[in-house]
Amino acid sequence: MDRSRLQLAFLAAAGSAVLLGGAFIFQAIGYAPCKMCYWQRYPHAVAILLGIALWIMPSRVLIYLGALSALVTSAVGFFHAGVELKWWDGPSSCTGGGGGLGNLSGDALLATDVNDVLVMCDQVSWAFAGISMAGWNGLLSLGLAGLWFLAARKSS
Repeated sequence: MDRSRLQLAFLAAAGSAVLLGGAFIFQAIGYAPCKMCYWQRYPHAVAILLGIALWIMPSRVLIYLGALSALVTSAVGFFHAGVELKWWDGPSSCTGGGGGLGNLSGDALLATDVNDVLVMCDQVSWAFAGISMAGWNGLLSLGLAGLWFLAARKSS
């Protein structure tokens, strides 16, 4: 496998590492993630692992899997941004449309071992240029998917 193809794939994997690192930095400075934020992190971790695997065993299949991983996190990011913008409903477990207290047992209502912070998926906690973190993840991850595809399609 030629060097330029691998360099593009490594660049894309590094991009996922930067985005995942940024998510952890935001969390460390006080922006607690919601459930859908976590869903966006898993494909980035997979892309990073695929980049490491490419170092050991160069393969076009691994590059396409990296592209798929970036597309998945991009799709989740765009879906999450749409939930934040109230374009469509998100999961009832982390949006304002939940089932209320009627579905909880007495033990659950009186439990003291609950999370201190409940972060709703339909609330924007940070935005830049009118685009939420989820929206930025969708856009930037789509660009990373393009890098992965460019690496896969590059002629040898």
